[in-house]
Amino acid sequence: MSSIRPKYFTPAEVRVHNTIDDLWVSFLGRVFNLTPLCDRYKGDVLLKPIVQAAGQDISHWFNPKTKSDDGASIRTHIDPLTGCVIPYCPNGRFVHIPPPYPDSNWANDFGRPWWKDDEYLVGILSKKTRTIKIINTLTSQEQTLEVCSEEIMTEILQRYLKYNAHAASYTWKYDGKNLDMNKTLEQNGIEDDDEEFYKLSMNDDTFLRAIHLYFNDDLTEA
Repeated sequence: MSSIRPKYFTPAEVRVHNTIDDLWVSFLGRVFNLTPLCDRYKGDVLLKPIVQAAGQDISHWFNPKTKSDDGASIRTHIDPLTGCVIPYCPNGRFVHIPPPYPDSNWANDFGRPWWKDDEYLVGILSKKTRTIKIINTLTSQEQTLEVCSEEIMTEILQRYLKYNAHAASYTWKYDGKNLDMNKTLEQNGIEDDDEEFYKLSMNDDTFLRAIHLYFNDDLTEA
């Protein structure tokens, strides 16, 4: 089994990829970059439902009960005219879906359909995102970040690098204790208060858990 951790994405990160030249979707907990597919089928009318769904979650296109190592399966229904079981495409038939009736123009030599092809897979959709505050004690600068609850601290550090290129030169602490950078927020004792805030009708942005950064020697200099 590979030791490489999957890349986690927030729904907001998927949403920004919402054009035919940069098109991502998520479904059944995974994130796919369909930009190469759009390039391949540009001008094809069957691309329209996919383009309309750019940046969105399309899990409702698939049957979660048939998910397997072979990939997702498209939902099906019984055609009222023929009584045959056919793919259910409420937004219209799309790329790699066969026509409901025999068609001599239908070419099925494309190999694996895109929803079963890991060529397009870029990562995992976070089941739960969290918002945290990071405070640089050297500069007093504060930054609010949306992160994936599944991410370990080193991955959260990577998100923070665009605000502080030398973030690895700091000791990361919560409640006065050093954080284990190979563990998640929850594993470090930084609990998720979202549900409590919801029950109390409180604005959780006002009471964000704060991580404090303490400067060490700057070892990230070239």
